[in-house]
Amino acid sequence: MDFIDNIPRIWRRAYLLLCLWYALNFGVSTVLQYKFETPHTFVFWNALYLFEALCVLIVLIFLYARSLFKYKIYVQVIGHIAGATVYFFLMGSLSYYLQDYLEGYVYFEHWKEHLLSLLKWEGVDFHNQYVITLSVFYIIQYFHNVQKKDQEKSELTLKNREMQLSLLKSQINPHFLFNTLNSINTLVGSSKEQARKVITQLSDIFRYALDSHGDQMVKLIHEIDFIDNYMRIQQVRFGDRLLFVKQVDFTCLGVSIPPMILQPLVENSVKYGIAPKDEGGTIVLTVKRVNNMIFFEVKDDGLGSKAKKVMDSYSGSGVGLANTDQRLKSIFGAGSGLRIHSSEYGYSVSFFIPGEEKVPQPLNLVNEELDKAV
Repeated sequence: MDFIDNIPRIWRRAYLLLCLWYALNFGVSTVLQYKFETPHTFVFWNALYLFEALCVLIVLIFLYARSLFKYKIYVQVIGHIAGATVYFFLMGSLSYYLQDYLEGYVYFEHWKEHLLSLLKWEGVDFHNQYVITLSVFYIIQYFHNVQKKDQEKSELTLKNREMQLSLLKSQINPHFLFNTLNSINTLVGSSKEQARKVITQLSDIFRYALDSHGDQMVKLIHEIDFIDNYMRIQQVRFGDRLLFVKQVDFTCLGVSIPPMILQPLVENSVKYGIAPKDEGGTIVLTVKRVNNMIFFEVKDDGLGSKAKKVMDSYSGSGVGLANTDQRLKSIFGAGSGLRIHSSEYGYSVSFFIPGEEKVPQPLNLVNEELDKAV
C-alpha cells in the first residue's frame, strides 16, 4: 500500500481511466462478437483474460516510456517502435493461446498464421492500445514538465528577491553603520540624550532590516517609519543642511509594498544629491494615488544632472537603484520599474504599483498620467 500511495495521483487516475476505457471497449466488442459472430460464453472469458493482460501491460508501458524519456527523441522513437512490436507479439500470442491453442492448433504454423491474420484488422487494436497508452504518458509528462518549470521559475524568482534584499542589507550595514557610529561618538560628548535616541533609532532600523524577507510584503506605514528613523539619523549627521519632507496620502498607508524598497532611493538622494552640495538641500517623499495606481517619488533639489559626476567617482554606485528596479519589475511587472529624471534643479526617482482593491487600467494610460505627475 505504501508503494501505491507514493505514486502521484495523476498517474493513478490516468491508469484507472485507461482501464475503464478499455473495459468499455472490450465489453462492447465482446457483446457484438457474441451476438453476431460466436454465440458462445468463452468469448467473454477470452475478453476478460485479454483485458487483465492489458491492464498489467499498461503499467509496463508507463515504466518503459519513463525509462526512454531521458534519451533523445530519435532513441525514444526507435524504442517505442520496438515496444509496439513486442506488445503486438505478447497480446497476439495470448490471443492465439485463448482462441486457437486451446482448440488443438498447437503448432508453430498455427501461431504464425494467427499473428498474420491479426495484421489485417484485429492487430490494429493492439497497436492502438500501445499508442493510446503512450500518448497518455506523454501528455501527462508534458504538463508535468510545464508545471515543474513554472515551479522552478517561481523558486528562482523568490531566491532572486531574497538575494537582492540580502544585497541591499549588506549595502546598508557597512556604510550607514560607520557614519552613524561616528555621529554617536560625537554626540556622546555633547548630548548623551540625543546619543541614546540615535542608538534607539539605529536599533529599530536594523531590526526592521533583519526582519525583512524577500517573499513578504509590508504595509507602507511601517516602511515610512523605517525611512523616518533612517532620515533622523542622517539629519544628525548633516544638521540643517538636510531637510526631509513627506507628502503621503493617508489612504495609501495600508498599501502593501516590498520591504526596504524606498531606502535606496532616499540614500541615493542623500549621498549623491545633498551631501556633495555645500548648502545642502531638501528631500521630498511623495506617495499618492494616480487613477488606479499608487505613485511613489523621491525628489531632491541637490546637484541634479551634475550628480552623475559624483556617482561616477564612487565605486559600485548605482547598485542600490539597479537592485530596486529589478525587485519592482519581478514583483509588479516590467511597467513598474524605476523612472529617473534629472535636471540642473534636482534629481527624482519614481515608480508606481497597482492600487489595492482597484481595477487596473491599460498601462499606456497609466504611463501618460504618471509622466504628467512627474
